[in-house]
Amino acid sequence: MTNHPASGPQDIERQIEMDFLRATELAALNTLQWLGKGQKEKADEAACDAIRGMFDLMDIRGEVVIGEGIKDEAPGLFKGEKVGMWRDGAPRFEVALDPVDGTTNVSKGMPNSISCIAASAPSEDGRPCLQDIPAFYMKKLAYPLQVRRAWMKDPGLPVDIDAPIEEVIDVTAKILGKAVRDVVVCVLDRPRNYDVIEAVRRKGAALRMIADGDIAAALAPAMKTSNINLYAGIGGAPECILSAAGLRCLGGGMRARIWPRDDEEKQSLIAQGWGDMLKHQFMSKDLARGNNIVFAATGISQSPLLRGVHVEGTIATTHSVLMRARSGTVRFIEAHHNLVQKTIHLRSTQIERRI
Repeated sequence: MTNHPASGPQDIERQIEMDFLRATELAALNTLQWLGKGQKEKADEAACDAIRGMFDLMDIRGEVVIGEGIKDEAPGLFKGEKVGMWRDGAPRFEVALDPVDGTTNVSKGMPNSISCIAASAPSEDGRPCLQDIPAFYMKKLAYPLQVRRAWMKDPGLPVDIDAPIEEVIDVTAKILGKAVRDVVVCVLDRPRNYDVIEAVRRKGAALRMIADGDIAAALAPAMKTSNINLYAGIGGAPECILSAAGLRCLGGGMRARIWPRDDEEKQSLIAQGWGDMLKHQFMSKDLARGNNIVFAATGISQSPLLRGVHVEGTIATTHSVLMRARSGTVRFIEAHHNLVQKTIHLRSTQIERRI
């Protein structure tokens, strides 16, 4: 069992953060068998199985507060699920996760898929640290640290959901010292985003479209290793909160607004008490509160955030990122797994399976 020193809850994330990373590593490794096989449900099931197996070994009392969204119809992990050993005295964690962000990409063998987990010790005031939004989609705008700092100095800058994307591109170019044509805007390729796509093209900025997996894309503007400057458009609501958690660690910024698909969903949100928030513009600190956030992700296939799993002979190489909001530390971790010796503890079998 893990000893929990008397130094206080501020050290809990440091003690447990590597286990969250191991969970995403194992999810990526267990999912690899389904890359390009055309069965996204099997890929997602494999990732969930590995994550649950790792959680079974973790000395925490965790609860999934944001799991696979209602839009996924996936095999699990779902909101309200208890994870960890739940030993008396073990630390509590709120957990948000996406076992495979980009399941369609995995099924087709395409780039831009990751496994990611965000976690936080509960806040002292009892408010959720990772804010669940009971909607399918949110409209998003993610931007780098320099843009967030410039807006903090001058809140009149057009850095928000309501500003035309052309104005956001202009101000981003000025802040970053770039020509407009060199500002790279990433957008999820969906009909609901065609107005943004066409506006970026008219403006003359560099457009990068993705087929699926918008967590990595939303984090990319805040990553020094990425060439993405802005992420804009409508994507999944659960993915939005995970992106916000990562951006809290990276220092980048995000604006988001609930985007009901139709009047039926709008009325459902109103009935659930969200009517007053439908026009609200959330910032990353609204969606991921406090400084106790840990974010871990491992690449499955190549993305703007991370390289994918690479196998050569008996060695599988994973590329991961591990971040903490409290310290602002961002660690990139390359791990080499010997497939002859490597085992994965799976929930489904309650045994360790060799890869």
